Amino acid sequence: MKPFLDSTDLQRDVEQLKQRLDRDGYLYLRGLVPVDVLEPLRLRWLQFAHHAGWVDTKAPLGDGVANAASFCVEPQDVYMALMHQVYKLTNFWDVTLHPNLIGLFEHLLNEEVLLLPNAIGRTIFPQRTEYTTPAHQDWVPIQGCQETYTCWLPMSDLPRQLGGLQLNAGSHRGGIYDFKPALGAGGTEITDPLDESQWVYSPGSQGAVVIFHSLTVHRGEPNMSDRLRLSIDARYQRAIDPVALNSLKPTGSLITWEQLYEDWPDGHPYKYYWNKWDLKVNEHDTRFVEKRDDMAFEMARAGNPESCGVLERIISRDPDAAKRERAQQLLDELNHETQ
Repeated sequence: MKPFLDSTDLQRDVEQLKQRLDRDGYLYLRGLVPVDVLEPLRLRWLQFAHHAGWVDTKAPLGDGVANAASFCVEPQDVYMALMHQVYKLTNFWDVTLHPNLIGLFEHLLNEEVLLLPNAIGRTIFPQRTEYTTPAHQDWVPIQGCQETYTCWLPMSDLPRQLGGLQLNAGSHRGGIYDFKPALGAGGTEITDPLDESQWVYSPGSQGAVVIFHSLTVHRGEPNMSDRLRLSIDARYQRAIDPVALNSLKPTGSLITWEQLYEDWPDGHPYKYYWNKWDLKVNEHDTRFVEKRDDMAFEMARAGNPESCGVLERIISRDPDAAKRERAQQLLDELNHETQ
């Protein structure tokens, strides 16, 4: 697999960066976020993981060695409860709203830039390769405007064994690809054929970022280490462009902004920072979710365990009580079959 095209040396050449981003659908930049901003968040995140039993207490906390017996994934309640603790930290927003990130996107987009407030933290347990994030596009769950860009930001150095992110360079020019339900973050996997020669990946260093278009196809590189892999997905767009309503809710929508901010000091500048703009807010187009969920129900009835991730999402997030009950019944049947 080819390595990422390194654009670090072009950070002052905005036109060259724009051309690469338009051509390849991504940029790879080393050292963009200072380590002294990342490290306090990483250690606090690992402290939460320690209290939850996710890390091996025999190893130094900073190593993040996983306790495999505590394996969990999004959107399971125990996983989401810990990640909500992370989102409540002002350190999390010190990273996602860092001037180096906002400034770069302002140069690339020639406008004031909005960080979508539903930024996502990822805690990836090792060795469970069946839950490695499959190939997908971010626009399908994000929506709003297609010229939205994800910044994927690892919290530590990433040797090859720890995995990371793969991208299919140029795939953003192919429109919206068809998909099916799958395990792993996002719950979908692209089924349309892709140019296999265009997949790119590189091990990384703390402070490096990968920026990519909302239609750029990407997937996880398996975590084959013994450590937890921590990363952030933060999405940026022009503040004048449309925003989907779901992007203005806390990640997972299982807590409110009032709950997230409950321990913050009054008048903190990050509180409701997006309200300074008169945003164009659109309703979320549910057709993609409905298609995914219908396919998951069909797969579950056929006994396919790859439907489990979508069933769990329906149970934890869908407003339709009857649909949640149906998903729970099918999940129970699948779990019974695998015992």
